[in-house]
Amino acid sequence: MTTYAFPPHAIPTVPVEGSNAAFPVRRILCVGRNYAAHRREMGGDERDPPFFFAKPADAVAPLRHEIPYPPATSDLHHEIELVVALKAGGSDLTPEQALDCVFGYAVGVDLTRRDLQGAAKAKGQPWEAGKAFDASAPISAIRVMGPPAPEAAVTLSVNGAERQRGQIGDMIWNVGEVIAKASALWTLAAGDLIFTGTPEGVGAIARGDAVTGEVEGVGRLEFTLV
Repeated sequence: MTTYAFPPHAIPTVPVEGSNAAFPVRRILCVGRNYAAHRREMGGDERDPPFFFAKPADAVAPLRHEIPYPPATSDLHHEIELVVALKAGGSDLTPEQALDCVFGYAVGVDLTRRDLQGAAKAKGQPWEAGKAFDASAPISAIRVMGPPAPEAAVTLSVNGAERQRGQIGDMIWNVGEVIAKASALWTLAAGDLIFTGTPEGVGAIARGDAVTGEVEGVGRLEFTLV
């Protein structure tokens, strides 16, 4: 029996829609620039492949009505995303095998301290301070379902004004391809969450702003920055 130096931390979890069970989060992987229009607005070449970065499991902020505005930034940005929750994993999966690993889907917002990210990029330094901070991954309950339709809308509004709009079919890499690509870089497992990228229209949000994100057929996420 293992003896811990102090009580172990609680496992971060996300509610499962229609169930008393909670989804235990193992790891959060995020895909950058997986929508062509967003890639262009961020100054990328349309031919560049998307890439991955990570957030810690305890960055999830499930179903909170209030999200704290993070310290050390004056340029916090929203990025609405479809999130994939895995029930299984492996290495070097095909896209077809990858889809068999999916437990369900959720709506997530990748919060980004853009000023810190930009400063790190300029110096060729890692992005963790810009991406991987506390409560930087608000997420809805997970819906157990098949992949959302290509025409399903992905939207985000701030104080009732729409900021972002795209469709699942606008992804450069689809869900199966995203998971398969990740499995070539990491051994995936049950409990992994994958944020699949954001449409164009990312922008700043401030204290007091009410944010509403939705993926058609998957769910809705609402929170206020405090």
